[in-house]
Order: sequence, then C-alpha cells, then structure tokens
Amino acid sequence: MTDGVAAAARPGGRVALAPALGVAAIWLFLLLFLVYPLLRIFWDAFTDEAGRLTVGHFVEFAGDAFYRRSLVNSLLLGVGTVAATSALGVTIAFLLVRYDFVGRSLFSYLTLIPIISPPLVGVLGVTFILGRAGTVNVLLMDWLGVARPFNFIYGLHGVMLVEALHLFPMITLNVVDALAKIDPALEEAAESVGARGWRKLRTITLPLTTPGYVAGALLVFIWTFSDFATPLVLGVHDLLAAQAYLNIVQFVDRRLFRMGIVISALMVVLAVVFLVAARRYVAIKDYSSLAYSRVARRRLSGAGQAAVVLFLSLVMLASFIPYLGVVLASVGRGWSLTPFPEQYTLQYFERVIVETPKYIVNTFLYAGLAVALCIAVGVPIAWLLARTRVPGRDMLDGLNTLILAIPGTAIGIAYIRAFHVPLPGLERGLTSYWIILPLILAVRRLPYTVRGSYASLLLVHRSMEEAAASVGAGGVRTFRDITLPLIWRGVLVGSLFSFMTSLQEASAVLFLSLGGWETMTVGIFSFYIAGSANEAAALGVILIVVAAVTLVLINRIAGARMGGMFG
Repeated sequence: MTDGVAAAARPGGRVALAPALGVAAIWLFLLLFLVYPLLRIFWDAFTDEAGRLTVGHFVEFAGDAFYRRSLVNSLLLGVGTVAATSALGVTIAFLLVRYDFVGRSLFSYLTLIPIISPPLVGVLGVTFILGRAGTVNVLLMDWLGVARPFNFIYGLHGVMLVEALHLFPMITLNVVDALAKIDPALEEAAESVGARGWRKLRTITLPLTTPGYVAGALLVFIWTFSDFATPLVLGVHDLLAAQAYLNIVQFVDRRLFRMGIVISALMVVLAVVFLVAARRYVAIKDYSSLAYSRVARRRLSGAGQAAVVLFLSLVMLASFIPYLGVVLASVGRGWSLTPFPEQYTLQYFERVIVETPKYIVNTFLYAGLAVALCIAVGVPIAWLLARTRVPGRDMLDGLNTLILAIPGTAIGIAYIRAFHVPLPGLERGLTSYWIILPLILAVRRLPYTVRGSYASLLLVHRSMEEAAASVGAGGVRTFRDITLPLIWRGVLVGSLFSFMTSLQEASAVLFLSLGGWETMTVGIFSFYIAGSANEAAALGVILIVVAAVTLVLINRIAGARMGGMFG
C-alpha cells in the first residue's frame, strides 16, 4: 500500500480502477461544490450585465466612501478581536498547561464552554443582559438612580466584545495543543545555558507555539470578518459582511445586488491573502513535532493561585453572560424594564419543539447528512495526503485549507449564483432543493474531518500496513483490519466537530434557506427579527445543549489534541 494509488496500479487494470475512480470522485466533488461556485462569483464580479469583462464594479466600490469605511471597519474589527482573543487565549493556555492551581481541571472544561454557542445565540443573550433595557442597565437605574442607560454593546465595540467572548477558546485550544507538542528537552537545554523566565519564554516557548497560535488567530479573524448576523443584531451596518448580506437579500436594486457579489469576491480575496501570508509566515514542520509530552506543571503559591483563580473566574463570568441571558429569555415571561423575568414558563420550548419542530428536525437531518459526506470524502482525502504521492496532492491539501479561510457569507452567495440555473432534466436549480443545505455544510466542515483523520494516520507507522500487505492482505483489507482500528478516534473527533459546527452554521445557510426547510440558526434569526425573542432563545438553548454534549464527547476522546482541529 506504500504510495497508495500508484502502488495500486497492478497488471490487469481492474484493481487500479477503483482507487482511480475514488480519486476522480473526490476531485469532482471539490470542483463542483467548491471551485466552481468560487469561480462563478469572480466571473460575476468581473463582468457587466452583457457578460463583458470589466473592473468597473471594483472601481465603483473603491469610489464609495461608505464601502471604504465598511472595509476599514471590518479590518479593524478583525484585528481588534484577534488582539483581544489572543490576550485572553494565550494567557489562559499557559496557565492551564504550565501551572498547577486549585480548580485547574474545572477551568480547563469551562474554557471550552464559550465555543459551543454560535455568535448569533451569544449576541441574543448579551442583549438581554447588557442591552439598553437589559438587566445591568435596569439595576443601575433602579439602585443607583442612573438617568440614562449605558451603551454597553450597540456599536463596533459591542461586536468585538461578543466575538471575543465567543472565540477566545480557539486561541486557547491551539496554543494548548502547540504547548503539548513542545519537547521539554528544548526548554531544559535553554535553561542549561542560562535562558530562564522571560528570555526562555521569548526565545524558545513562544516561537514554538507560533504555528498553533497563527492558525487560531487566522480562524478568529476570518470568523469575525464574515459574521454578519452579530453586527446586524447590534445595529452595525458599515461592515463588509453586513453589506454583502443586505445587498444580496434585497433583490430589487440590480446595482446593489451586483455590489453584494463584488464584496463577496473581495472577502474571498482578502481571506486567501491572509491565509497565504499566514502559511508563508509559519512553516509547521520547522517548528513542532507530533510528539505529545507530559509537561511538569509549576505549583503556584497561595497568592498566585488566588490571583489566577480570580482572573479565570472573571473571564468565565463574562463568557457566561450570553448563556444567562438566553436561558432566562427562553423560560421568562414579562421581562421588560425589569432586571429579571417576572414569570417563568416552558411554553416557548413547547412552541419550537412540539408546534414547529421543523427547525430541530431539519438541523439534525442536514448536520447528519453533512457529516456522512465529510466522512465519505474527508477520510479518503486524509489517506491520500498521508499515504500517497498522487498527482495534485499539494493542491488537494491547499483546497482543504482554503475552505477554512473562505468566509461563510461569501460561499453562501457563491452557491446562490452558481446553482440557481435549472439542472438538466429539471425545471429548477439546485438552490430550490433542500439538499443544497447539507451539501454546503459538508463543504464548510470538511477540513475538520480531514484534519482529524490525517493526524491519526500520521501516528500509524507505515510498517504496520506494509507488514499486512507482505502477508497478502489487499488494500481494502489492510485498511479495514489495520488502519481503521487505529485511526477511528481521529475520524470520530473530526466528525463530531464537523457535526457540532454544522449545527451552528448561520452565515452560509441564511442565504440558501427555503420555506419549510429552515435550520435552527435560521429560525433563531427569523424569530428575533420578527420580535419573538423568547422562541429564538428557546432554540438557542437547545442548540447549546446539543453542542455541549458533543463537545464533552470530543474532549473525552481528544483531550489536549482537540486544538489540532483548527491548526
């Protein structure tokens, strides 16, 4: 099985045909559902109504002061969120990995909690607690006689706050993963030549965590850059993602519609530029090994432990504000200009579970199908990357990485443009069928399954597969009896992460949602826009519970290696 597809080419041709068809099917899937939509959006951005090539749309974008401000605000928001999440995430990662203190294990679990709630749910919870009529402002007015409510969240600073509280675990997980890969001998060698404390941290430890940190920072930036739901809920419209969404969904003004496409193309270009810059800056093989070593933790003094526990408690308290707001809103009635709801009921859960179960049923259906597709396509991709030198392998790796960088807003708009034309033999395009939703979810979450499987394959020495082959085991039998039992944990972790993040997907599916086939995130957005915030909160709580259970499973299986899903 060494060299995979090449080795599978045996006389007779029949045996070699199956892997060749498998590789062709993988490329067909990626070309059809990733490359073609992206090319289509660039074609639309660089052509006029008559199909002539032009850069006029980009000139118009550059000449519009509002769009320029939106671009600058988006970049500032992304940079600011990365800075805030880095300060929190790196500090927490170092505390959890390198120091021993009371409650360390508990905090290591609590740190993961913020990531289980999509920003759309988090921003709803924040508005209930920190909004103008939220709990904090009501208490300030009632207890301290404050005349006017404070603006805690409405504006760019509020978007940054919500995104930072949600996304800092991405930095933490990646840095924890990177720290676990550092060979202790390197730091011991530094200490032997006098490099201790800050100097050791600056010259040895931090550089070795660079790959993990940059991967997390890039994802935080892209996630913030492409999120339009959070800014719209907080009344911020002068951002690229928000403008792309508003321009596309209005469907009346052709100029605005075209500008939405141009903005989407620009977001893809910027994301690719950031990705290439990050990959050029970081060469993973030069920094880290695949060996996970047990790290000796330093026991903190009493005062040090108190300071660390206080710091982590404050961060966790701030992170749980959205959850408190969502939970109270999901069971509260008569919550208006009062610190807390005056009555409690389960009627909102009854409404979304019994009366309109479509949101939950559809979400599980789409996420399940998406995970099945991720396994069917992702595991073979991981095998090709880890075990073969098949032509196009580097491009396959590049496309898989590119998916992580493409903003959900842009890929959603790209699907609208690419698949609205009638299919052969049908009167409607793919966008008129619900199957488009699990397809886009599978494409969006494919990298997690690939990375989980790929990391496991790297830990299985080829000699074991070669030994099986030497006693006559064929490729399929070797994979079934030798490889699969050794990599199933990685496949399962990647699949569970793909499932959890599919449940949370909002940016892409909001563009493609069909009447009667909406997901939970679409339902949350629709309920909130329609003024039914309690039903939106009830759906949010269900989403959080399911994601929490999934995350517990992932954490029990993967442990500190979970950060590798993002890297």
